[in-house]
Amino acid sequence: MQKWKEEYKKKLKTPDEAVTAIKSGDRVVLAHACGEPQVLVKALVDRAPELEDVEIVHMVAMGKAEYCKPGMEKHFRHNSLFVGATTREAVQQGRADYTPCFFSEIPRLFREGYLPVDVALIQVSPPDRHGFVSLGISVDYTKAAAECAKTVIAQVNPLMPRTYGESFLHISQIDILVEYEEPLIELPRPSIGDVERRIGEFVAELIDDGATLQLGIGAIPDAVLSFLKDKKDLGIHTEMFSDGVVELYEAGVITNMAKSINRGKMVATFLMGTSKLYEFVDSNPAVSMHPVDYTNDPCIIGQHEKMISINSALQVDLLGQVCADTIGFRQYSGVGGQVDFVRGASRSKGGKSIIAMPSTAAKGTVSRIVPFIDKGAAVTTSRNDVHYVVTEYGIAELRGKSVRKRAEVLISVAHPDFRNELRRVWMSNF
Repeated sequence: MQKWKEEYKKKLKTPDEAVTAIKSGDRVVLAHACGEPQVLVKALVDRAPELEDVEIVHMVAMGKAEYCKPGMEKHFRHNSLFVGATTREAVQQGRADYTPCFFSEIPRLFREGYLPVDVALIQVSPPDRHGFVSLGISVDYTKAAAECAKTVIAQVNPLMPRTYGESFLHISQIDILVEYEEPLIELPRPSIGDVERRIGEFVAELIDDGATLQLGIGAIPDAVLSFLKDKKDLGIHTEMFSDGVVELYEAGVITNMAKSINRGKMVATFLMGTSKLYEFVDSNPAVSMHPVDYTNDPCIIGQHEKMISINSALQVDLLGQVCADTIGFRQYSGVGGQVDFVRGASRSKGGKSIIAMPSTAAKGTVSRIVPFIDKGAAVTTSRNDVHYVVTEYGIAELRGKSVRKRAEVLISVAHPDFRNELRRVWMSNF
């Protein structure tokens, strides 16, 4: 018997036994998004009466986030690196914290001791014959957390895809193993409306054959993908992708063969989608998963020719400043990888950074293009970084334009109901 197999057996515990390694006052980092080890998190929450002041750190929580519920304050304090739907209320009500950071720099926070990691709770595939497990759909900051943690607890799930790239850990790097099969968290396909379709069509006009894409998730990215079926030799270098990318790959639109680096590979750092996506990436040599400090490094991104970054916003002011993570004083989401990819695309020969968003919010009663960002809101992406703003009313190209010209083109893609007021405020203040 290989030595690692003996080691593996010795490290096996039940979920309840495994989380006894977590002590009051520990900082616990959870694997990201759909890679969350659900059975371990549940076991930890069940121990709440025994624990005090345990800090739970992660980006988007796709699980129940019961450690954020009212009444848990004495036991757990969530430190969010990107606020999600299940953690937003706790952050806004002061029961949890938000730490601003670029996605690409989170591994550095762990490695350089800004956020020392006591325990990493991760989810992995079963080991191969050499004793290596794959982090599957969540490599991002999860690998760095595991490499820096004093204690690593891993859920070994046969349903976790085995992904290639820099996604592997050896059994010797894990302290406690819990064998537990359960379905991975899935994200259903979004519904695409007329507004998203018009935005998608405009964005597709900006994408040339042979371009490399960074896309987020949601109705607008999926709408963009639906208008790319006549393109050729597109590539993927992104922080994440979902089911829509799989469809274009299977249709032969995405080949990755025109990429400047990692030719022939779809490169990402985490994945969110349905079981179809997870089956597609399992043991697929065309998919290469890497830590976020590689995928989101602007210097790496900028090595791609025709790099296209597509992101969204809550507000864009008439100077071109982008607010994507706050609504006034309220933290709504996070910076994530937007700035990483905007700046990477700016470095790229033939690259373009695109902010794509509906022209209005709140059922058409509020303009997303505004004279001034709301009081208390933070600028996510500076006016110097944005190339294009796209709404359902067209494309506003900002790069190389004066402040006056920027305002003119931004007003032209605002909803018609708000254009006169935008012009009036602009003329009276600038």
